[in-house]
Amino acid sequence: MTTTWVIMPLWSAYLLADWAANFAVGLISSSQGNDKSGHVNNSDLLAFWAPFLLVHLGGPDTITAFALEDNELWLRHLLGLIFQCAATLYVFIQTLPKNVLWIPTIPIFLAGVIKYSERTRALYLASLGSFRDSMLTEPDPGPNYARLMDEYFSKKKAKLPSRIVMIAEPDRVIKAANAVKEDDLTDLEVLQHAHRFFETFKGLVVDLIFSFRERNQSRDFFLKRTAKDAFRIVEVELNFIYDVLFTKIVVVHDKFGYFLRFISFSSVLASLVLFYKEKKWGFDWFDIGITYTLLLSAMALDAIAFLMLISSDWTSVALKNSEDKSFIISILSKLLVVDRKRWVDDSTEPRSCCLGLPMCVQHILNRRWSESISQHNLIYYCLHKRPKAQEKLIGYLGLATFLNERKYVKRESFTKELRDFIFEELLTKSQMADDLETAKEICAARGDWVLRIKGSNGNKYRDFSMLLSDYMLYLLVMQPTMMSKVAGIGQIRFRDTCAEANKFFRGEKLKREKTQACPNIATLKKFFGRGKLERDEMHKKACQSILDVNTEVKPVTVKGDRSKSVLFDASILAKELKEKHEEVKWEIMSRVWVELLSYAASHCRADSHAQQLSKGGELVTVVWLLMAHLGLGDQFQINEGHARAKLIVGK
Repeated sequence: MTTTWVIMPLWSAYLLADWAANFAVGLISSSQGNDKSGHVNNSDLLAFWAPFLLVHLGGPDTITAFALEDNELWLRHLLGLIFQCAATLYVFIQTLPKNVLWIPTIPIFLAGVIKYSERTRALYLASLGSFRDSMLTEPDPGPNYARLMDEYFSKKKAKLPSRIVMIAEPDRVIKAANAVKEDDLTDLEVLQHAHRFFETFKGLVVDLIFSFRERNQSRDFFLKRTAKDAFRIVEVELNFIYDVLFTKIVVVHDKFGYFLRFISFSSVLASLVLFYKEKKWGFDWFDIGITYTLLLSAMALDAIAFLMLISSDWTSVALKNSEDKSFIISILSKLLVVDRKRWVDDSTEPRSCCLGLPMCVQHILNRRWSESISQHNLIYYCLHKRPKAQEKLIGYLGLATFLNERKYVKRESFTKELRDFIFEELLTKSQMADDLETAKEICAARGDWVLRIKGSNGNKYRDFSMLLSDYMLYLLVMQPTMMSKVAGIGQIRFRDTCAEANKFFRGEKLKREKTQACPNIATLKKFFGRGKLERDEMHKKACQSILDVNTEVKPVTVKGDRSKSVLFDASILAKELKEKHEEVKWEIMSRVWVELLSYAASHCRADSHAQQLSKGGELVTVVWLLMAHLGLGDQFQINEGHARAKLIVGK
């Protein structure tokens, strides 16, 4: 898979960063203590280089955590910050009082402390406990129940007509929500709405619940959106969630963060100027070149980070939503082109864009998630099983899942036709879910709800069914943590089904033609290496051989329930579906698969959805957030509208 070759180097670099810094500081300290050559200038340069390791440990703004678990280890990074600062100071103190570079060393040390502190604080704020606490409102004790009841009882005792009535709280519905725009949204409007919904629904990540008022506002808005705009809003919203969980954006994107960035950059610049003016007698020219490289690289990285920050979605939204309509804000908005085009139009022919880049390249640069669907096919997996000895060795080394994903999983593009189909299915159900009970019933459906709804026919449904079925199997087998609350014994069923399929293929001869027997599984594997057309043909014949088995008696009657295989149960279902009209059959199956995808999305753990954001994202995560916005789910449990009680005396 393509993403693997991107993720693996990033993961390796992320893990090696701390180790490399610790090793380098230890090496510098050791070399100073054992240096008997008398080269004082060399020790001074080493002491000057040590603070750069703190800058290195601060990491880039775009990745502070590689996984959610890294955020939970913020305390370990805090201890690392203290240790590294102490080690760097120790190296520096060893060179005093003869260190001729002590003045330029101090500002670079300050920049390193700021960088490393930013990362540690970002990890702390992104830890799930801190993230949840940041969204909790002030405690609300409600009306003074004891005093109200004392007054009520005293009035009743005085035989005065009294009653307690509930006063509805003022309507706090946002004005913009009362008049939802029904036309297509501009790219900037997509960002604005995505940020607004992010601020409201980011609590989904930590399983917070929401009010019916928030549900209705979101549902009313998305019911009037096109599939394109709805998916774009959700994709940008997931990007915002990714930023707060895996980057420094929360730490950097405020006034104090900008101030620290200014101090950090100024410190590096001051260090560069001071080093440039320092007399360098006795320094090796190669070491001087390394020093300039470190200084200029630090400045370049800061400059790039600043440019990325001011051109980010966060800055665009902040400038557009700013209440300050001053001339400076207006100039900044124009300079940063906040209303620039951020997506390649689906209908645009793939020629070239205004930047001279091919449309396909422009699309890759602008897309917000992988926009692909992983595919895992059971028949293909069974026909290409590794030898038992190889399987045992791979399992012993703990590489089974990793290598299986390389060999048995492929990726297909997430087409706009499939996007529109999924959105229409969710939209239809959202329109039915006027109350919470109906919404919960729809989310709990695993294919049966679809059978109550009639729709149109089309040949496209066959492709939808194939894509979604293989994608669901991929989630079941390759992403078991996401499906743990959904699949139950799904892993056992898959293993038993594969075992029965392998047994069937070994013991049976597949018919290639009526008068010619098809080879066994060993020969099938050879055929699969001859080209896509022959592989597809053998795949069809493998499926046909399963359908040819007489299934008059149900498998459970013959085998019992010890084996959890569903191979021939699936064959029985397929035979029943074959009796239906071709277009109706595929339409039913495609809509059932969308419902199963929706069920999996709404029942998957929220932290599992968030975990996938650092790996390019998954379709099931996009569907999860889209369902929440359409009011489908059980996250809405707070009733608003009766905020306080009042004692009424008299008739």
